[in-house]
Amino acid sequence: MDLSEEFYIQTLIEVFQEYRLPNGTMTHRGRKVDPSKITKTALLTVEGENDDISGIGQTQAAHDICGNIPEQMRRDYIQPGVGHYGVFSGRRFRTEIYPRVREFSAISTRTRRAMRSART
Repeated sequence: MDLSEEFYIQTLIEVFQEYRLPNGTMTHRGRKVDPSKITKTALLTVEGENDDISGIGQTQAAHDICGNIPEQMRRDYIQPGVGHYGVFSGRRFRTEIYPRVREFSAISTRTRRAMRSART
């Protein structure tokens, strides 16, 4: 990763120690970050059953703080039998996770288009 030490440390503090995003205190360029304002972006969270870095539920919390995304544009998936790195690479990623990501992307694109057409 090409992240500066300062950015990495700032992220650890703000996101993982102070919980600024779920607590509603995160800002970007002086403006409050409000995930509840997200309404048109699909949300897919993926976790590994045996992840020893990010526990089950950590990414699922995004569904709580992004509560205004329509239900048909959300999905959570826990991949059996993989750890943290298996979520991002390897055979199980290629054969089980990536196909789900690709499918979700296609479905969410069609859903977003249908929702847009219904409004016009």
